[in-house]
Amino acid sequence: MNMKVNIAGVEFKNPIITASGTFGFGREYNNFYDVGKLGGICSKGLTLAPRNGNDPVRIAETPSGMLNSVGLQNPGVMYFIENELPFMKSTGAVVIANAAGACEEDYVKIVEILSDTDVDMIEMNISCPNVKKGGMAFGVDPEGVRHIVGKVRKVCKKPLIVKLTPNVADITKNALAAQNAGADAISLINTVAAMAVDFKARKPVLAAVTGGLSGPAVKPIALRMVYECYKAVKLPIIGMGGIMTGRDVGEFMLCGAAAVQVGTANIFDPLAAINILNELTNLCESDKITDVQSLVGGLKVGK
Repeated sequence: MNMKVNIAGVEFKNPIITASGTFGFGREYNNFYDVGKLGGICSKGLTLAPRNGNDPVRIAETPSGMLNSVGLQNPGVMYFIENELPFMKSTGAVVIANAAGACEEDYVKIVEILSDTDVDMIEMNISCPNVKKGGMAFGVDPEGVRHIVGKVRKVCKKPLIVKLTPNVADITKNALAAQNAGADAISLINTVAAMAVDFKARKPVLAAVTGGLSGPAVKPIALRMVYECYKAVKLPIIGMGGIMTGRDVGEFMLCGAAAVQVGTANIFDPLAAINILNELTNLCESDKITDVQSLVGGLKVGK
């Protein structure tokens, strides 16, 4: 059985990638299993300078999901390059660096820096608030997507993945904008804007009031958006949003995802990603699927 997938010229041994912000840099999880068996590992969201993140409470459980407002806590891009990247490369999994910023200059600079390292791909988190435009996220409108991706494309020497936010009216317009600006792939969906309330305290649960919803609760939204983008663009798609089982992976691939990222599942089960990979392998065997890539876009719609 062939479990290999190819995204923008980069070969993954299988379609399972860990999602940014849910897997650290892989070290802790490597104590539970060989993370090199996964297709890829995506770093925490990296910024130019170290960030402590938001004040607590910044994580909250919700029905079938999780709210987070961690605030991109990370050690900074230079610490990552010097102390974390060598380990990630040693695993043998594809290494994706997730880049974040507060303004256009941040994105350009961090991608320039990462382009001269051994990372295999760069994923742009364009859900970050643009501080120069009153805090509106870069990725909420097609023009904003086109502009920031175009600027980064000029300096990016690695295959460029653009991570799309679901908090928009029509995600296909932003996917097309990313494609037209030079993205090599897109990943979706990022978390859904949401909040939780403590009735007795008469207060929001999260200190930042709102956060991002992830987990099984968002899977139907994610499947729909992956399917819409698959029909709209020619770029390879990395799907994510509530993936808990190998069957979930199969569903995302049928909707058009070439690979997937496993996120929230890692938080409550450190073995989640490897278990999902094993489940997907067994599912392909039982359905006599000899090449996992044959699933991509295979959804039967209509009669």
